[in-house]
This record gives sequence, C-alpha cells and structure tokens, in this order.
Amino acid sequence: MVTINILCVGKIKETFFKDAIEEYSKRLSKYCNLNIIEVNDSKVPDKLNDNIAKNIKDEEALRMLNQLKKDTYLICLDLNGKEYSSIEFSDKISKLTAYGESNITFVIGGTLGIGEEILNLAKEKICFSKMTFPHQLIRIFLLEQLFRGFKIANGEIYHR
Repeated sequence: MVTINILCVGKIKETFFKDAIEEYSKRLSKYCNLNIIEVNDSKVPDKLNDNIAKNIKDEEALRMLNQLKKDTYLICLDLNGKEYSSIEFSDKISKLTAYGESNITFVIGGTLGIGEEILNLAKEKICFSKMTFPHQLIRIFLLEQLFRGFKIANGEIYHR
C-alpha cells in the first residue's frame, strides 16, 4: 500500500477543519497509509520585507527538512506549479505508484510559502488554484483530491 505524507507548516486549531481532516483521513485509510506531519510556523511580523520573508521561509524549510524521508517522491504545493484536473491528478498518483513510488510526500508551506531549499528538492510542483487560500483549507483540498483520485483510479463512483 502506498504511503502518502502531508508535510505542513502550522497546526490546525479550528474544530471544523480538524473534523474535515479526520473524516478524509478515515476515508483515505482504505487506499493508503496517510501521515500528516506538522512543523511549527514562524511568527510573521507586521512589518515584513523580502529578507525577513526569506529568513522565515528558510527557518520553516529547515524544520521540514528534518521530517523528510530520503526515499520519498516530493511534491510541493506552489502557486507556480502545474495545474491538474481531478482525473489528471488521479492518473499522476496511479502512475507514480505503478512505477514504484510507494512513498509520496506533499508539502504545504506556511503563510509566506515554501522555502527555496524544499522547492529545489521537489520532483514537481502542483497548484490547486492561482487564488490564495489559507494553508488549513489547502490541506483539506489536498485530502479531498487524494480521496477523489483513489476513487477514480479504482473505478469507484464519486460525484463529479
């Protein structure tokens, strides 16, 4: 069974987000081993410049690096990444697992995005939308798309 890791900056505090994550995690347990790994986010000051932003992303990247397994296929969720339809995303995951990638890690950055060190390690970058969403909501979007993708790959009915 494939292992899906979701490496995230920040913790979920809101009960309604936690409930959705728990529900999709339960649904996904039929298709994969799911691990959600959270690292602490860095405080973002009110007055921000490019250097401070880079330092914050670098700090968070270092925390993420300590959690990455060497044998994982790394995919970063990034605004500059490739956009997929649900069917294309399902095909992507299916092809990765068919070619022997049994450990896939998705990275969701913090408020300022993902540090360059992590982005440079990624085998690919994907984008769910050019719009900006809170990282808590993106986590739920990713879980839902993974669930949808596994259902599609297995020929199971899922609403369109």
